[in-house]
Amino acid sequence: MQPNTHPNTNFDSKAQAFARNIYGTTKGRIRVAVVQRDLDALLAQFPKDKPLRILDAGGGFGPLSQPLAELGHQVVLCDLSGEMLALAREQARDKGILSQFSFIHGPIQSLAVAEVGQFDIILCHAVLEWVAEQANLLACLHALLVDDGHLSLMFYNRDGLLYHSLVMGHFDYVYADLVKKRRQKLTPGWPCRPPQVYGWLHDLGFVITSRSGVRVIHDYMVEKQFRIEHADEVIAMELAHAKQEPFMHLGRYIHVVAKKSAKRRAPSTKLID
Repeated sequence: MQPNTHPNTNFDSKAQAFARNIYGTTKGRIRVAVVQRDLDALLAQFPKDKPLRILDAGGGFGPLSQPLAELGHQVVLCDLSGEMLALAREQARDKGILSQFSFIHGPIQSLAVAEVGQFDIILCHAVLEWVAEQANLLACLHALLVDDGHLSLMFYNRDGLLYHSLVMGHFDYVYADLVKKRRQKLTPGWPCRPPQVYGWLHDLGFVITSRSGVRVIHDYMVEKQFRIEHADEVIAMELAHAKQEPFMHLGRYIHVVAKKSAKRRAPSTKLID
C-alpha cells in the first residue's frame, strides 16, 4: 500500500467534516446500528449495576462511547486529534456526561498499563486500517485489557473493497492492487483482509465471540437515492444480513468482538495470506 510518513493518521482539521460526512449519513447510521447491537449483546453479559472501565482507542469524538457513558460507565477516550477531542468534550458536556470521560491526546501505542491501568472493554473502530504496524497495535490493546476483557474491533475490509471495485467495473483500480494514483483524504492506507486480522487476534490469545459485516448491502446498491429515501428499511436489511455468510465478509467494514483469554496461546506458526 502507499507509504505514510506517520505510524498513525491524524484527523485534525477534519473533525467537523468527519462527524458530518460519516456519522451524519445513512452509512454512518448503519455503522452505529450494527456495532451498537453487538455492544448491547456484550454488555448484557455484565451485571447491570457494575460500572465498567472502557477505553475508546482512537475514538474521535466518541459517537459509540458516549452512549456507554450515558449508561454510567467510565470512558477513557484517546485520540491523536485535538480537534476530535475538543468536539468530544463539547458533546459530552452538552449531554451532561462529561464527568464520565477522561481524555488522552496522543497515540494509542503510547498508553501504558502502569499509567492508565487496564480496561474491561476496549473499543477500536476504524483505526486499524490507518496504522502501519497493525499487529503491534493489537498487541498494545491486548496488554491494556484485563483477563477475560473484551475488544470491540471494527476494521476496513480489503475483501469488501475489492469486490465493490469488481462489481463497479473499476478494473484499473484492481490492476493497481487497490492503490489510487491520488490518495483521497478519507481513504485508508492499510485496509485489512479478515483472515489476517483473525490470525493476529488468535496469536495474541483472543477468542472471537461475535462477527458482523458493516454496510453489506448499502455500498452495492445502484440507486443512491433509494438508500437515502428508504434509509430505515436499508438499515433494517443491513441488520438482518450482517451476521450471515456470505454477506458478512462483503461488508465495507468487519466488526469483531473478541475475548482476551487469561492464558495466552503460543504464537501460531501458520502462514496467513
